[in-house]
Amino acid sequence: QVQLVESGGGLVQPGGSLRLSCAASGSLFSIAFMRWYRQAPGKQRESVATITGDGNTNYADSVKGRFTISRDNAKRTVYLQMNSLKPEDTAVYYCNELVVGRTYWGQGTQVTVSS
Repeated sequence: QVQLVESGGGLVQPGGSLRLSCAASGSLFSIAFMRWYRQAPGKQRESVATITGDGNTNYADSVKGRFTISRDNAKRTVYLQMNSLKPEDTAVYYCNELVVGRTYWGQGTQVTVSS
């Protein structure tokens, strides 16, 4: 059973930055497809950024140029660097792992962008 633990959320002013981390427990992390999702109140969960085992990345149009996903396979951790944050980035952010046909979710971390 894979466990994912997110951290790094909080309250930040518009234009500020946050770095989210997701620590994974699975031994197959280095080949796992990792993704950050977010869900704002009253909205559907949406994919924000993805990274493959060999480091290929993809981003939602709404965050391109502002967010960067990365991973450290030795630490079994994936990161989401969020810059130039906007109020519309406010959401619960979830880490997701897809490996050998199975999907795992973290518990989520709240990000609030407000002045």
